[in-house]
Amino acid sequence: MLDLEVVPERSLGNEQWEFNLAFPLQMKVAILQKHCRIIKNVQVLYSEQSPLSHDLILNLTQDGIKLLFDAFNQRLKVIEVYDLTKVKLKYCGVHFNSQAIAPTIEQIDQSFGATHPGVYNSAEQLFHLNFRGLSFSFQLDSWAETPKYEPNFAHGLASLQIPHGATVKRMYIYNGNSLQDTKAPLMPLSCFLGNVYAENIDVLRDGTGPSGLRLRLLTAGCGPGVLADAKMRVFERYVYFGDSCQDVLSTLGSPHKVFYKSEDKMKIHSPSPHKQVPSKCNDYFFNYFTLGVDILFDANTHKVKKFVLHTNYPGHYNFNIYHRCDFKIPLAIKRDSADSLTETCTTYSKWDSIQDLLGHPVEKPVVLHRSSSPNNTNPFGSTFCFGLQRMIFEVMQNNHIASVTLYGPARPCSQLRTSDLSQ
Repeated sequence: MLDLEVVPERSLGNEQWEFNLAFPLQMKVAILQKHCRIIKNVQVLYSEQSPLSHDLILNLTQDGIKLLFDAFNQRLKVIEVYDLTKVKLKYCGVHFNSQAIAPTIEQIDQSFGATHPGVYNSAEQLFHLNFRGLSFSFQLDSWAETPKYEPNFAHGLASLQIPHGATVKRMYIYNGNSLQDTKAPLMPLSCFLGNVYAENIDVLRDGTGPSGLRLRLLTAGCGPGVLADAKMRVFERYVYFGDSCQDVLSTLGSPHKVFYKSEDKMKIHSPSPHKQVPSKCNDYFFNYFTLGVDILFDANTHKVKKFVLHTNYPGHYNFNIYHRCDFKIPLAIKRDSADSLTETCTTYSKWDSIQDLLGHPVEKPVVLHRSSSPNNTNPFGSTFCFGLQRMIFEVMQNNHIASVTLYGPARPCSQLRTSDLSQ
């Protein structure tokens, strides 16, 4: 049985690890994987058809804990303990819930002190006792007691008093004063530890298609050996097609991983007559997992050849490998009665809406099967790749975009970057 410390508005954990509010999904999964011998039976719950309409949940079934992540920014928003019999809980080092201590209303008052009166929810038939960043839900012992706690009984005053002996059914840790209005806080400085995250990424384009990326990056720098002086820093960086490997390293820093392509499964769709000629050297990717971006370099010239932007939707084969890339892509929309317009595609756009903007049918997709080996099957099914304006949109079966691959002609190194001069 886990023995955990409750910190309102912040975390639930012990000396070895913590579930902190505002931390990204990938960090919480890493904790669960590291302590898999202690924390077992973890379920991932999400809406398959509408992943943005409901929170993404990690359910620790053995320990009675749910971690609720915001569907958009994928940071921890609420920690729910829904079965207090499976876990020990303490506040300021003193237990208020264990096998020997029942979490009654009297015990909660003794451990946490005074707060506002309880609120009775007739629909749930639960009392809610709220502190800042912490809520307890109590259930009545008998359904016969329910009528006297309705708001119209005794001028509504009866609902202020939680009955003696009532025990906690659920506990919630969140940010702010209201569980219903809470949002995932901004990432704390302890999330960074040398990592760089992308706040958002804009795709730059020329007359024919994408030309590069403008990345708005977040990092935390600190003074000489003083972690307490660490401050959040925001800065912009630009990467273009045709940039050299050294250019990218100096702009974005070292990648988390370098991956060499052993084969090109899309080569058969190339118009090149040399489809079956094996290459003497392999192109390679720079994988920036915290940015949600892959950059492909040509094996011969060592210049940027492609960008891949990942949306990290649950239900995709690569889910949880990358942080979500919050991108904006301008699309050229042709109209019969006017000049071409520009509309924006984002991480949260659906493919149907993009097709409606284009106003013309898109060619039939290429079906992409992903698997770890030829004998394994992908439990999430195939995805569909549509080519458009020097971009490939990988679309999931629920119409959400799994990734966008940008490609285009390489720019010569001697070409002057006017956007850099204006910074």
